[in-house]
Amino acid sequence: MISTADLEQLAEIEIQREEEEQQCLDGPQIHPTSNYCSDTSHPFYDVARHGIIQVTGDDNYGRKLIIFSSCNLPPSHQLNHHRLLDRLKKRQTTWGHRYMKYTLDQYVEMDYIVVYFHYGLKSHNKPSLRWLREAYNEFDRKYKKNLKALYVVHPTNFIRIVWNIFKPLISHKFGKKLTYVNYLAELREHLNYDQLIIPPDVLRHDERLRAAQKGGPSPSVKTPPPRPPLPTQQFGVSLQYIREKNKEAVIPPVISQTVTYLKERGLRTEGIFRRSARVQLIKDIQKLYNLGKPVSFEQYGDVHVPAVILKTFLRELPEPLLTFPVYDQVQGIVRVESSLRVTRCKEIVESLPEHNFIVLKYLLSFLHMVSLESIINKMSPSNLACVFGVNLLWPAQGSVSLHALTPINIFTEILIEHYDNVFSSRCPPGQVMP
Repeated sequence: MISTADLEQLAEIEIQREEEEQQCLDGPQIHPTSNYCSDTSHPFYDVARHGIIQVTGDDNYGRKLIIFSSCNLPPSHQLNHHRLLDRLKKRQTTWGHRYMKYTLDQYVEMDYIVVYFHYGLKSHNKPSLRWLREAYNEFDRKYKKNLKALYVVHPTNFIRIVWNIFKPLISHKFGKKLTYVNYLAELREHLNYDQLIIPPDVLRHDERLRAAQKGGPSPSVKTPPPRPPLPTQQFGVSLQYIREKNKEAVIPPVISQTVTYLKERGLRTEGIFRRSARVQLIKDIQKLYNLGKPVSFEQYGDVHVPAVILKTFLRELPEPLLTFPVYDQVQGIVRVESSLRVTRCKEIVESLPEHNFIVLKYLLSFLHMVSLESIINKMSPSNLACVFGVNLLWPAQGSVSLHALTPINIFTEILIEHYDNVFSSRCPPGQVMP
């Protein structure tokens, strides 16, 4: 039986061999120079600026999406890997949580998935295998329990060797969460591909792999034009479309029905909005709504189901509820003096189109209500903002970067915590309150 030491040596040899093969396939490499985080006051700016870890919001089933890109790892001598990992030793408590935990701790209390882009891991920038073992041991049960899927993109023999090294440490249940993804297109089967922040180097590498694959699928697969929406469609269509087809409904039926149910059954549920639900079940409920058929959440017996449906509805709007023009204004909230932020948020909200304002006010009234029960449900305005921020606002082009999440979450937290002040003056006629 091959020993761990032999496996480690084999891994080192393998990554050097793969590096040589990649140089032949890819040609000269240009290391990324653009900074993902330009805020030098960020507590982990030295790590955050590389864009190694990105959080891009929820997938369509209520799970946070976290991306780790190996190609953005700088050479080992330029990055202290222990700044990337919080070693929770007593003599280090003054440092508190380091970057990976600083990032993940904001999201691992809820269900999440990880996409790991392996391309770009080289002998000069890879962490040591000892560090990887320490990393796995440092992440306690809450990180492993709430991780629902780990997608390893462009796996190599090095990955498989490392997996064998770790097998004695990894439970069978955790191992079942791992999925190897050979080409980027395969990710579409598992998650919302458009939400991914994919480094240009990874995109180019994927194209080269496909070009080198004899008799394989074309690098670019044409998708058929989308079908026109059904008259009863609820998901993936605009607020205006829903209102036109549901003339008596000021609030979209999905929002009003999920909020009504959650007000009755979910306000005191610990971790409400943090859990996901079975993917197929969410798809089935979406189909019922889109066909105009009745949905009874009573039959599912799980308050997390309507909670996920509510987030899914918001995320699938073609334009976010807060609208695209507001995005840059919200990003500027961090430059506003703290004492003036509530007033600024109020100004931004009042600039929304009337229908968006009505729906937002209805939703935020409910989230404020949830936050008032935070002693029991553990969902403070800050926690709710981490869940809902990226479902209320995203840019017209691309995904929300980890750096851009901070102002979005601050803005959303203010809307929830200071609901009465933010929504006090503007009350359009005919508004329906929850």
